[in-house]
Amino acid sequence: MKKLIRILICMLLICTMPLTAYADMRPKPSVHVEFINVPDELFYGSLLSLHDSTGPASAWDGTSPYSHWAYGEDGYETWKKFVEYEDADGFWFLQEWWECSGQNPLSWTYYPPSEFKILLYFPDSDTFCVSPIYERYAFDSYFTADLADWESGEMAVVQSYDYTQELVNLAVRIVLTILLELMIAWFFGLRQKSVLAFLAGVNLVTQIGLNVALNVINYKSGQMAFTAGFIGLELVVLAVEIVLYTTFLHRISGNPDLRAKSAVYAVVANAASFAAGLGLAHLIPGIF
Repeated sequence: MKKLIRILICMLLICTMPLTAYADMRPKPSVHVEFINVPDELFYGSLLSLHDSTGPASAWDGTSPYSHWAYGEDGYETWKKFVEYEDADGFWFLQEWWECSGQNPLSWTYYPPSEFKILLYFPDSDTFCVSPIYERYAFDSYFTADLADWESGEMAVVQSYDYTQELVNLAVRIVLTILLELMIAWFFGLRQKSVLAFLAGVNLVTQIGLNVALNVINYKSGQMAFTAGFIGLELVVLAVEIVLYTTFLHRISGNPDLRAKSAVYAVVANAASFAAGLGLAHLIPGIF
């Protein structure tokens, strides 16, 4: 029992370490725009906002202290062009812009506007190209802008969230979690095929439910909410698995002594998968 307590304390420490680090980072929503049919010339991009500020970004009020660029500084002329742009719908330039030539995306990763237009400036021809109005549709919103007709002053933009990759990532998370918990079952002496098949089946159902729920939370609210949801849902999964394991494992195996061991296994297996999953969620965010 003392050994089990030490194991659980170690698991708890592993779990809280990434939580502490992540609380300092405080991730924010983001907007990413990729461009296709890009012209072979220099251009810059920004997001015009419905409101005159968002987070630390704000529109210039005409006074020097609120100017992000000073006269003579590199980038001043481009900044000035964006400032002088007058949007037909009254959207604001918040003094944030990026070079988007070639394959460079526009990625606003810190408090982007929730309702916006994409504005591009081409200095060689001194022209602008602007999109219709769009809104963030997820915590991390992805768009693809087609510049085939940029000279007309317009662009076609579509949402481009990579659902296929999300499904692949979801499958990888589920498979790795099930493999980890089956490895732990082997070390607990749970090696009968019927028992392993039951454990795999239970884990398949609970992990699909857990990961689908977490995927929706991350899609809508980002990884801060993902982390909080991960903790709460793991506790629910643990409770469900303890009930199922203590009720059925000893019957399936024909070993009445498994009833008590089943509860311990459920706690250790879920603590291990929780620690591993939470750690990998921060180390490899592209998959976890």
